[in-house]
Amino acid sequence: MGNKKNIMKKIKSALISVSDKSDLKQLLKSLKKNNIKLISSGGTYEIIKKLRFECLDVSKFTGFNEILNGRVKTLHPKIHAGILNKRNNKSHQKDLKKNAFENIDLVIVNFYPFEKNLKKTKNHEKIIENIDIGGPTLVRAAAKNYNDVTVITSTKQYSKLIDELNLNKGSTSLKFREEMSKLAFSETAYYDAVISNYFNKISNNNFPPKKMFYGNLIEKLRYGENPHQESAIYSKNKDLRINKIQGKPLSYNNYNDIYSSLAISKSFPKNIGTVIVKHANPCGVSVLKNNLDSYKSALACDPTSAFGGIVSCNFKVTNSVALELNKIFLEVVIANGFDNNARKILKSKKNLRLIDASNYSANEIMKFNSVDDSMLIQSEDKKIFSKKDFKIVSKKKPNKLLLDDLIFAFNVCRHVKSNAIVLASNKSTIGIGSGQPSRLDSCEIAIKKMNRFIKTKNEVVAASDAFFPFIDGIEKLVQSGVSAVIQPAGSIRDKEVIKFANSTETILVFSKTRHFKH
Repeated sequence: MGNKKNIMKKIKSALISVSDKSDLKQLLKSLKKNNIKLISSGGTYEIIKKLRFECLDVSKFTGFNEILNGRVKTLHPKIHAGILNKRNNKSHQKDLKKNAFENIDLVIVNFYPFEKNLKKTKNHEKIIENIDIGGPTLVRAAAKNYNDVTVITSTKQYSKLIDELNLNKGSTSLKFREEMSKLAFSETAYYDAVISNYFNKISNNNFPPKKMFYGNLIEKLRYGENPHQESAIYSKNKDLRINKIQGKPLSYNNYNDIYSSLAISKSFPKNIGTVIVKHANPCGVSVLKNNLDSYKSALACDPTSAFGGIVSCNFKVTNSVALELNKIFLEVVIANGFDNNARKILKSKKNLRLIDASNYSANEIMKFNSVDDSMLIQSEDKKIFSKKDFKIVSKKKPNKLLLDDLIFAFNVCRHVKSNAIVLASNKSTIGIGSGQPSRLDSCEIAIKKMNRFIKTKNEVVAASDAFFPFIDGIEKLVQSGVSAVIQPAGSIRDKEVIKFANSTETILVFSKTRHFKH
């Protein structure tokens, strides 16, 4: 595209058909100043006339009244020939002259708000009526013929067009038309992807033959996981539903840790729980009801790893918690808001990022992982556990408090990189072993962490994200003082593990589901 000469094209006529009718006045002033003939229809035509600008109705331009309640108005040969003809093609010009058609040099279109309408209604018929046909057709035609035609697809581009016309005395440069064409095709592709995903969603087809991905650029990041890698963050929404209210810009690693911590904290009961994350792995978690105790217990699990980490508070941070947070170096603090006293306390650390996640909820059902030029897709592991999902297989039975601790530990465990072992006591983690090729190694790491940082008089429980293939792992845990273990069933040696548990009077609970996280 960029190798051609910078050919200037004078704009003599413009077709305007916009759903978003804001910011039109300044644009229309510029078009009038440059003696550009305006063609429009429907609501856009009415607004232009109301603003007291001269405009020709599409029906008068084509000589054909709109039909099908407005479904067909700009879909006309005179419109599309005026846009698509190559100005230097003799055959094209002969066809235009024969049919008494004229050039359309500028197309200004934005689409029916299909995506916004999805959030307003579940009525399928209304949703279908908000699929724009004429708009994308006009845009694609103009974008294809960028050599001769300028296309504008967003109100955000109006000022750029005005500057371009002022700079070039009513003309546009090829470079500008190329740039607008590129943005236009992105706009139509995005629009079609939203529609495609809607139809797949209502038919519960998560894995169609062709999968469309779409997103809005939220921010270009300084770099990726490492300084030599490029990075950006996109979202299907216009924002991330999290609000940074203080601190340095967020990095790729920050975002990765933030969403890892939110996945855990938002799985807890409302306004309860603290999660501390380092390198996308939890290093301390607590669901004690008292918020200050919850934070202190999460930190106590592994205060060394917490240094430079991310804290996610599933509650509003107040004075007492803020004072504790201020005692160590942290990269990010996430909470369901911060009161004024907390803001004042944490303001002293200017680089500390504060994230308000009050409006965040983990509602995406699919998870994506890029693999070279391919994509792995799976549904999220968002299963909400109930006691029906577990079976007590040992002779010794847990009381309610111990069973609650086991389920808490198992919930945390599924958010830890596999192989994962979580030790817990009194609704708080006290040792976490993560990401080891050997489950036995994960057991040893979790035990080592517990012995280094925690001195508890309460009973200790252990959770494993998958079954123990041999008794050595559970044996190691029992020897360290663990009195109850929760693990998925499915090993050919499950009976041996049950037998060992009974011989040591260890409580053993089997889960019906496995929870690897790679």
